[in-house]
Amino acid sequence: MRFMVLVKATRQSEAAEMPSTELMAEMGRFNEELVKAGVMQQGEGLHPSSKGARVRFSGTRRDVVDGPFAGDPADLVAGFWIWKCASLQEAIDWVRRCPNPMPGDSDIEIRPIFESEDLGETFTPELREQEDRLREQMAAQSAKGGGR
Repeated sequence: MRFMVLVKATRQSEAAEMPSTELMAEMGRFNEELVKAGVMQQGEGLHPSSKGARVRFSGTRRDVVDGPFAGDPADLVAGFWIWKCASLQEAIDWVRRCPNPMPGDSDIEIRPIFESEDLGETFTPELREQEDRLREQMAAQSAKGGGR
């Protein structure tokens, strides 16, 4: 099973306060453990919402809202991992081993990623073929170092 592991934002991350060298080193060691165990597939930190935008969909309208986004920073995401684990419990066990990613209190959310077999009859053979083709193209581009 694949999981998206979301590091929730804090006031500090939204203020673009960089983590300490010590915390960066701890997180680096944790990421090494994840990679050696074959769990981590991807992971990145995100700039604060002030550097981002949202697009709101309403029928045919598309309204762009520039950041920063109002509300509780814990409703935002400061970083993420993509992990491959045997179960939700395994992902929870890994998160429990994670250093606290923020200087103060913080939350990490774990969400299963939909796989083809989860989508049922709505995911027709034609849609499955398209998905497989796109995944192959992305893998080839990634192997070539392609992209933007």
